[in-house]
Amino acid sequence: MYQIKTYNAIAQAGLDTFTTDYQLNQSDQPDAYLIRSVDLHHQPLPKSLKVIARAGAGVNNVPLEAATANGTAVFNTPGSNANAVKELIIALLIIASRNLMAAANYSAQHTEADVSQRTEHDKTKFNGTELLGKTLAVIGLGHVGSLVANAALGLGMRVIGYDPYLSADAAWNIAKQVQRADSIETAVKNADYVTVHVPKEEDTLNLLGAPELVAMQPQVQLFNYSRGGIVDNGAVLDALKAGRLAHYYTDFGEPRIANHADITVTPHIGGSTIEAEVNGATQAAQTIMTYLETGNVQYAINLPTLNVPFNAAYRFTVIHQNVPNMVSQITQKLAAAGLNIATMANAAKKQTAYTIIDVDDLDHESSQQLIDALNKIPAVNRVRLLINH
Repeated sequence: MYQIKTYNAIAQAGLDTFTTDYQLNQSDQPDAYLIRSVDLHHQPLPKSLKVIARAGAGVNNVPLEAATANGTAVFNTPGSNANAVKELIIALLIIASRNLMAAANYSAQHTEADVSQRTEHDKTKFNGTELLGKTLAVIGLGHVGSLVANAALGLGMRVIGYDPYLSADAAWNIAKQVQRADSIETAVKNADYVTVHVPKEEDTLNLLGAPELVAMQPQVQLFNYSRGGIVDNGAVLDALKAGRLAHYYTDFGEPRIANHADITVTPHIGGSTIEAEVNGATQAAQTIMTYLETGNVQYAINLPTLNVPFNAAYRFTVIHQNVPNMVSQITQKLAAAGLNIATMANAAKKQTAYTIIDVDDLDHESSQQLIDALNKIPAVNRVRLLINH
């Protein structure tokens, strides 16, 4: 029986589909963690832990190197909160274009008896613009960016997209009216609004910095509802001071951009809707079930994608270092045990590799001996034996 530990009450909304083969929060030696925002960096990972699934896109709260060394697969749930972020961006576009925050603050500060006459006199201070015909640059056209681009088209905006890593599958989700740029500078140079939706990785840190902000036309409005660090906040402050940037909206605050009249910081609410929480928990739960029961991998952070139909009676899965001669060492152990391989697949992701081997005949004694032999290979992190029920 698998033991699943959850760290978030709403995450359990996604566990309704678990069968009686799963128990929640029953053990300090769980097979899986289902998490959202809990920080695991300073928590020891039990050796029993085979999988961590985060109900959300980012995994900066998970110690990836430690998890991989422990033989623990780490998954996120891309796209589960994409609609929530899209709707917030569209709301902010309207708020920005119509000066709604400034107008609401004005009304809150002027509640005297002649408020009607005064507001009639002063309301021209808050004249906005319409989004119809304006240009939106979308940097990153994945789960969120594609939804934002398509929704902006529906508002009558001209949309220019940039994404050098756009997959063929993702491209199908983008309306053909979205114009493609070959660089960030080209995408943003004529934009009235710029929004960024890329994962936080080494090559996306400060993706929008001083050169990109200089390439924008004056008085552009910038949105970062991706991750902190994607936009260089120092460059933003310089651009605001120089009048090149009209306003900056972000979900990721830090002291130097706090209490600035031309910066709006929201408290990391991009994906915070009831629906997104449930979507993420459900997707994470399904990911856990798939991995524990079949060993198949999709949307893993530290393992390669590997989906192999589980038709044989037994399946061995091996997480190991991506070094030469590993497949040969693994198959030699199976041959020594007298096992015939029905199906085998292997893939690698950076320094980590994953091997799936299916066999039809296996007895309990030889299976344990084989698992022990495979675990003795120095570069092996974890071996699992799955039974096809």
